[in-house]
Amino acid sequence: GTLRAICLGFLGQTLSVEAQHCVWYGECGESEKVPGKKYNCNYTGPSLPLDPKGYDLLTELCPGYDYGERRLCCDVNQLNTLKGSLQLPLQFLSRCPACFFNLMNLFCELTCSPHQSRFMNATKFNATKINSTNVLEVEYYIGKNFSNAMYNACMDVQAPSSNVKALALLCGKDAKDCNATNWIQYMFNINNGQTPFSIIPIFSDVPVSGHTPMNNKTYACTEGLEDGSGPCSCQDCAKACGPKPVPPPLPPPWTILGIDAMTLIMWISYAAFLFIFIGAVLGAWCYRKRTIMSEYGPILDSNNPLSINSNNPDQVNASCCETLGERFENALRVLFSSWGSFCVRRPTLVILGSLILVAASSGGLFFMRITTDPVELWSSPSSQARQEKDYFDSHFGPFFRTAQLIITTPLTDTFIYSPYFGGSDVPFGAILDKDILHQVLDLQLSIEGLIATYEGQSVTLKDICLAPLAPFNNNCTILSVLNYFQNSHAVLDHVVGDDFYVYADYHSHFLYCVSAPASLNDTTMLHDPCLGTYGGPIFPWLALGGYDETNYNNATALVITFPLNNYLNDSVRLGKALAWEQEFIKFMKNFNNPNLTVAFSAERSIEDEIDRESNSDVGTIVISYAIMFIYISLALGHINSCRRVMVDSKISLGIAGILIVLSSVSSSLGLFSYFGVPLTLIVIEVIPFLVLAVGVDNIFIIVQTYQRDERMPQEELHQQIGRILGDVAPSMFLSSFSETVAFFLGALSNMPAVRTFSLFAGLAVFIDFLLQISCFVSLLGLDAQRQEGNRLDIFCCAKLPDGQEEKKDSFLFQFFRKIFAPFLLKEWVRPIIVAVFVGILSFSISVVNKVEIGLDQKLSMPDDSYVLEYFKNLSMYLHTGAPVYFVVEDGHNYSSPEGQNAVCGGVGCNNDSLVQQVYGASLISDYTTVAFTPSSWLDDYFDWVKPQSSCCRYLNASGDFCNASVVNPSCVHCRPMTPSGKQRPEGDDFMRFLPMFLSDNPNVKCGKGGHAAYATAVDLRPKGAGVGATYFMTYHTILKESPDYIEALKMARILADNITQTMGHKVFAYRRVLIFYVFYEQYLTIARDTAVNLGASLAAIFLVSAVLLGFELWSAALVSLTIAMILVNMLGVMWLWSISLNAISLVNLVMCCGISVEFCSHIVRAFSVSVKPSRAERAEEALAHMGSSVFSGITLTKFGGILILALSKSQIFQVFYFRMFLAIVLLGAAHGLVFLPVLLSYIGPSVNKAKVFAANKRNAGTERERLLNY
Repeated sequence: GTLRAICLGFLGQTLSVEAQHCVWYGECGESEKVPGKKYNCNYTGPSLPLDPKGYDLLTELCPGYDYGERRLCCDVNQLNTLKGSLQLPLQFLSRCPACFFNLMNLFCELTCSPHQSRFMNATKFNATKINSTNVLEVEYYIGKNFSNAMYNACMDVQAPSSNVKALALLCGKDAKDCNATNWIQYMFNINNGQTPFSIIPIFSDVPVSGHTPMNNKTYACTEGLEDGSGPCSCQDCAKACGPKPVPPPLPPPWTILGIDAMTLIMWISYAAFLFIFIGAVLGAWCYRKRTIMSEYGPILDSNNPLSINSNNPDQVNASCCETLGERFENALRVLFSSWGSFCVRRPTLVILGSLILVAASSGGLFFMRITTDPVELWSSPSSQARQEKDYFDSHFGPFFRTAQLIITTPLTDTFIYSPYFGGSDVPFGAILDKDILHQVLDLQLSIEGLIATYEGQSVTLKDICLAPLAPFNNNCTILSVLNYFQNSHAVLDHVVGDDFYVYADYHSHFLYCVSAPASLNDTTMLHDPCLGTYGGPIFPWLALGGYDETNYNNATALVITFPLNNYLNDSVRLGKALAWEQEFIKFMKNFNNPNLTVAFSAERSIEDEIDRESNSDVGTIVISYAIMFIYISLALGHINSCRRVMVDSKISLGIAGILIVLSSVSSSLGLFSYFGVPLTLIVIEVIPFLVLAVGVDNIFIIVQTYQRDERMPQEELHQQIGRILGDVAPSMFLSSFSETVAFFLGALSNMPAVRTFSLFAGLAVFIDFLLQISCFVSLLGLDAQRQEGNRLDIFCCAKLPDGQEEKKDSFLFQFFRKIFAPFLLKEWVRPIIVAVFVGILSFSISVVNKVEIGLDQKLSMPDDSYVLEYFKNLSMYLHTGAPVYFVVEDGHNYSSPEGQNAVCGGVGCNNDSLVQQVYGASLISDYTTVAFTPSSWLDDYFDWVKPQSSCCRYLNASGDFCNASVVNPSCVHCRPMTPSGKQRPEGDDFMRFLPMFLSDNPNVKCGKGGHAAYATAVDLRPKGAGVGATYFMTYHTILKESPDYIEALKMARILADNITQTMGHKVFAYRRVLIFYVFYEQYLTIARDTAVNLGASLAAIFLVSAVLLGFELWSAALVSLTIAMILVNMLGVMWLWSISLNAISLVNLVMCCGISVEFCSHIVRAFSVSVKPSRAERAEEALAHMGSSVFSGITLTKFGGILILALSKSQIFQVFYFRMFLAIVLLGAAHGLVFLPVLLSYIGPSVNKAKVFAANKRNAGTERERLLNY
């Protein structure tokens, strides 16, 4: 037993000694697989002392062995090789110290451990010519605990410039498919382009075949290291973050008993109203039935101002307010009567004066400037988005222009790729078939070769494209899957294999590149780069569409984007870009390939199509106006007999009236053009329509009142027309002035489109009124003289023989007076009218909050536009939205630790830093719409400048920068390998090396160069005085509809405000692709803007009406109430007819407010001056006299013109003009001619005794007195 124990002990000692020996030492022959690298020499002796020349290198790479005699199984050459091999992992993983420490442990033990034979076994060798043996293959026994701990510490580390996890660049596959085992297998794979010989990792936590697996101590990413390095940041270590942020729950819909709350409340309110209203009507009816009244009651009633029994016929018991109102009314009547008489007596002077003023005002049209720039249209210069855009443009240059293709194929064949080296089969979509890719590449190369002409010069893509590495690399940025293959047919066809098998081809290269787009060398046997020819990565989410999750191989669409330079103040270079885009559009329109379906767009496309749409709709608008003109010319005449058709017609007067309307529009446009106010298409398209509605209504009122009037005995024509003008002009003044004030208040809007429209419309309406009471009255006098002289209309030299015709009222007037008004105001009809209109109002109120906000971009395009297909494909196939920039304004101190920690995302950075907050937002992207971690120039700069990295070097003599690829012994590291040198650069050091970083192009030895990714992200102050404004870029999630864009803007602003608060420095979010933030900002406040605009307009209408109706507040209140009902009902129609609330519909609502005044104010004023005894009779008289003029002047005039708009090719015309204009006219007519008279018959203001008394005095002894008494 004792002998056995001694033997076992001796054997154990022998094994222990043997376990201490090396597996290799030094370098021997050149590697066959990796040119430039060598095999290690087979050596099984004990470890050897390291040459003192390698001490610094050992301290840098493997500080754990930096003690004693430093006896190792590696020499200085092996340490240098190790350092070179670890450059890329160092640059990407050293942001997390624990991760990088564990990784270095793995490689230090492999390369230098004096105990190699414990966990390594050399299995293949070959002899060299110098009597040494190369090690061709080793087995490396690694503990599972170690490998898992190393992977766990590294799995979340980010690569800031690429917006992906670092393991995606270092694992040979997508980060989500990477694990501890396949990561280490990939790093040791002889086919990865870095490993010179085969290393076979064997994972076990227990001894295998006499070898004890390497299971050194590891650090978790939440732990600091012994050298003082802190734990990894939250961004690089999920465990350091605490719980994942949880988005707040969506607010539940407002319901009562499971029914929409607004709907239920309004129906209950409506039911309550009906109950009370019907009860009141029935009660009043019963009371009247019981009270027996004498039929002479009204005549004998001494309280009635018309009573023959009133105490004193020369006095009236009127209140002070009534007297004041009557005097104001009388002053207006006298003023307008005198003016009308003057205009008829001096027609030449008035008409000539009007023409001179119109010509002078319209002269401004020579200075007219039409703006179609969407930024100028929708965004106020003082708005937040506009100021942010100007700030971004001035510091970083304007955002680049883009031309983009979305390519699909009608072919449906999918195919399976089976990797030669094992792994599951991978299905590929038809669009990724090699033949299809070759055809797409042909198309791409054709576009690259396009030659446009600008001012006689040839313009190619290279002249205008974004080339971030110029002048070192002049290749254009082309974001395309074909750039994985260097835009080359030869690289696409590159295959490695033999007569029997294909080891690697485009499938394997594609699969590698979508997981590591920034790689310079794929891990397949092809060893082709993935980095684009322009020097930057092609992210798969930008170049592919229609895939599921991150299975890019299932893509059904290819996306090719050509970013082009944009220019702020260089019209020549901008002109070249526009010329090339035009050539691109022309080429794509003519492109035809049966295997490819291509949707495309350029930066100029939307503006081009809007212009084309406007031009294509000119015909429709002209026909619309022509119909209205013809109607007006014919309807103004009142034909008494066929014989006198040409005498009684008013065609020339109608044409003159229309010309006056158009003159007022041109005067308004001209006057504002003098002051440099730009015109918009909305102004040109809407204002003539509006002024025609307002102006023609007034023309009909003047002419029809004259046609119905009887000239008094001894009264001359000029006195008659003066008297008529005295009667109707106050009503016209009331409506026109109300509209003018309402429009001018609308000009307080922040939206330029709404403000411009309101200014032009307000002035046009008022000028129209002035021309109508002057120029038109003179023309009416001339026409009346022509008619009285039996001269023909138009051919005024010709004359009919004298002959009197009996004067008859027009059919429309008789219909309103004898049929419509009496029927509408019947006892049983009125309650039905009130019930129906209040019901419609209740419904509209219940859906006001459901009107959608925004403008679908598709609506702004013509029906046949190529851009529609592009928009459709954009929302169908794309998975990532446009870039969003978090801009840190000038003034932040990046040189201080505090300033750095407030922004960066690496070790030691604040948990609420800018990068960390955006990263946190990306974790709940469905809520925040932020898709990825931001690319951070600051974090990449810290990794780039580390002394362990080969990136930051300079020439010792001159201080000039040394790129990592330069081999020159006089190039020294920027920072020393000392504890302080390993810290982040601060103060002067920070600014000394930053310009080098921003000019460094990425290469195989240094993937962190900042030129491609960050050259425009940092605005350096002159002479190295510091860092100015900077930005940190990420992407939005895919946004499809207007609400998505509005929500994205809102969330980005909330995030930027939070960052501003935590940093104590201004940060804003900016995006400009299809003017995103600038355009959609208006919708953040459009509901409030609508309420304020319309509320201000209503308030103005109330005040003006109250004054001009003779201080009758109740009349003004009823006008405002009816207009408010029309506006609310318009919102109800918008919900029913799927019309969204945006700048265009807001302009239409402001216009609706103006036109509604026309429908209401004339009726109310006629009611207020009526001297009939009861409200119902006064309402009937007002409707009979004014109703026909309003109906023929606005409703019929507009109806024909509006119906033509339905034929427009433009969707925006069909939706926002045809549908809304039709609703405005129908709702206005219904409320003004049906509801308002009924409302007045119930609760209209009582008769003004002072006005009645004055009217009696005025009419005493005239034909009118007899008629009134009768």
